[in-house]
Amino acid sequence: MKKIGIILFSLLLVASGAAFGASKELEIQGKKLISQRPAFALTLPSEFRLGHSSSVENRSENSLTRMYVFVKEKKQVEEMMVIQVADKTNPQAGPMTVPPLKPYTDKRMYMKGRTRKKEVEIDYLVQLIAWNPEAPSLQPLTKKGIILPPHWALQGQILFVSDFEHGVFIRYSKDVNSFGFKVSAEEEDWNKEAISGNQKTALEAFQKIFTEMMDSLQIKD
Repeated sequence: MKKIGIILFSLLLVASGAAFGASKELEIQGKKLISQRPAFALTLPSEFRLGHSSSVENRSENSLTRMYVFVKEKKQVEEMMVIQVADKTNPQAGPMTVPPLKPYTDKRMYMKGRTRKKEVEIDYLVQLIAWNPEAPSLQPLTKKGIILPPHWALQGQILFVSDFEHGVFIRYSKDVNSFGFKVSAEEEDWNKEAISGNQKTALEAFQKIFTEMMDSLQIKD
């Protein structure tokens, strides 16, 4: 049988899947994210609440993808965590595989690499993205009264395959205006060749937060 490939859905999946409900397969307890299937745990940089969850079956890929969107708010979203888990649904299919992570643009991709935990290869990257509250994919959040500001956000991604039967894709993003000091809204000021001043300070702070979160990842047998 051919190998299974996990499809890395964009946030469009938020609007397309069936509602998931209060699943115990993946939950947050304080700052601890705990997944039962596959078994892993992660210490989060903040306390989040569930904003939306969904699932979609990918028959051609022999998998079902669960998605969870967690948010941290004050008056509006300051941080967002998107977790996607692709579960193998056909026991006769080959091992699950994943394509490599790719930034939206190399100009604003600041860190990219690969590490290992318990023989599991983990890909990661850090980049600048744009939050767009008008995007149809984010309507499930905005319809619940969750205010997502139209700001730049720094985003870290983590991708790995567990037991060749589960693909895990984690995206953590933080509003660039939530670091407590003024930063530029001009995209060229965030290009990695030119980044300086408060933009560089925010990036360094985010990379430290993201690295600590990634280092906390525990993949259980």
